[in-house]
Amino acid sequence: MLVDSHCHLDRLDLNAHDGSLDAALEAARQRGVGHFLCIGVSADNAADVKALTERYVDVDCSVGVHPLDVQPLDVQPGAAPALDWLLGELNHPQVVAIGETGLDYHYEPEAAELQQLSFRVHLEAAQQTGKPVVIHTRGARADTLTMLREAALPQAGVLHCFTEDWDMAKAALDMGYYISLSGIVTFRNADALRDVASKVPADRLLVETDSPYLAPIPHRGKPNLPQYVREVAEFLAMLRGESYERFAEQTTENFKRLFPLARVKA
Repeated sequence: MLVDSHCHLDRLDLNAHDGSLDAALEAARQRGVGHFLCIGVSADNAADVKALTERYVDVDCSVGVHPLDVQPLDVQPGAAPALDWLLGELNHPQVVAIGETGLDYHYEPEAAELQQLSFRVHLEAAQQTGKPVVIHTRGARADTLTMLREAALPQAGVLHCFTEDWDMAKAALDMGYYISLSGIVTFRNADALRDVASKVPADRLLVETDSPYLAPIPHRGKPNLPQYVREVAEFLAMLRGESYERFAEQTTENFKRLFPLARVKA
């Protein structure tokens, strides 16, 4: 069994499944995907991702505000992701994680201070609730690691869709974090990321689609779907010299350990 540890089910392009999310999830199940973590990115979609967990027993979710979705009012009292709002949203049995949150200076370096304020709110919510954080980081290695060290969370989190170097991966691993890899690892120009993928300890690795984005080879250029996490897992198993069956089992065990509130059957 596989887990798609990071997908945006409310944003999928469902043309390949006649517009049916039911069909898209069933296609993934038929390929051995037994659980899905649907990720929140803004105050606007928090209700949507929570509703999906009530509709499907194999879907859990996170709630948070993506660094590229943070607005100036979002860090003011009474507005998302102000702490009271976030804690209220997290008070739901199928909200098993916080985020995605983090820093992205690649696209919005001018918003660094605003993103940091938001990230701190999410990390404080993690301190208070004990729920793990799902972290987006791009072009912000030093600040991301500094803020994680300062937060010193008692529970782990995950650096999702990891695209940074081994030094950053090792620093995060040393703090107890997990590394999640997406279809990017299959891309032709991803040699450095494949080197990272070969070094991450087996018990700290997750797989994801980040669908509808970043479809793996041989689907690159098409809308990504949760069923394609199978391609990511098969590629990584081969890269690491492991059997697919053992790799799938290990990454599922890792997901259950990191997200103990998730309703994973296997």
